Amino acid sequence: MAIFDLVDFDNHEQVVYCSDDATGLKAIIAVHSTALGPAAGGCRFWDYVNDEAALTDVLRLSKGMTYKNAMAGLKLGGGKGVIIGNPRHLKSDDLFKAYGKAVNNLGGRYYTAEDVNITTGDMAIVNQVTDYVSGLEGKSGNPGPFTALGTFLGIKAAVKFKLGSDDLSGIKVAVQGLGSVGYSLCERLHAAGAKLIVTDINQEILDKAVTELDATVVSLDDIYKQDVEVFSPCALGASINDDSIAELKAVIIAGCANNQLAESRHDQVLLDKGILYAPDYVINAGGIINVALEIYPEPYCADKATSLVENIYHTLMNVFVTANEKNLPTGKVADEMARAIIANAGK
Repeated sequence: MAIFDLVDFDNHEQVVYCSDDATGLKAIIAVHSTALGPAAGGCRFWDYVNDEAALTDVLRLSKGMTYKNAMAGLKLGGGKGVIIGNPRHLKSDDLFKAYGKAVNNLGGRYYTAEDVNITTGDMAIVNQVTDYVSGLEGKSGNPGPFTALGTFLGIKAAVKFKLGSDDLSGIKVAVQGLGSVGYSLCERLHAAGAKLIVTDINQEILDKAVTELDATVVSLDDIYKQDVEVFSPCALGASINDDSIAELKAVIIAGCANNQLAESRHDQVLLDKGILYAPDYVINAGGIINVALEIYPEPYCADKATSLVENIYHTLMNVFVTANEKNLPTGKVADEMARAIIANAGK
């Protein structure tokens, strides 16, 4: 496999393969860019179908982090880590220490944090062997609530632009995925008066959503077909593809999942269908904004993090307006904005 020929390789500065037989660690760390500062991005623990799938994921995610940090106005580059395997079977203190050693060997070019199937407690173990860790309890802590806040505000911005008002009372939202961030987002939507239609693989969390949030539950396959204003992908990536787009009745796509578009061309497909897409790395930047204040030299401040997350509303409105004026897909416009910020680094 020629990594330089892969469609998802985007002149990444560094791709590191990490292995430790004693603990079973198999991981990949991708540093996409350090033009704006040290690369930052979480590490996910996933049972990939093969190593190639893991590589594709880490390449896409690390590039997304570069653009996410740029659009959030952070002095950070983009990077990501993935640990390959079933976390229920492989998780151990020694494995996370081995991963921490791999991060430490990069000498500060990459700051890691929690992501899918990894907790702040796991990151505390990583922190025992390296200082290049963020999102720790007692500091910035769990970034999930900040990601949910930014996504909620992004939905309000999208509804305002598409429907003329950011009042969510009576707005129907189909939420795909009720993990910690997805459920927190649903709590905010419910409090704002939105009507929720939800799906997840976890029946217990679905029952909770019905009881606490008056949500309607549908099957995993039927979530796309719902007669709603907003479709909110909050699970894993690539949920916006040819098949799902054909089923969508929503006029807005706005959610906290990473890499929502299966292929970049789907950005144009959505525009052609009149569907407003909130670029994923813009709307879901709340977590990294919170974590960034832990990496910065000044003391962490939750109020400052909240204030910065609130800017996501205005950033997205700028993307929507610019895309509309140029008759271009919102994802393409956001990419152009991010690349311009990176190109001007240090100027």
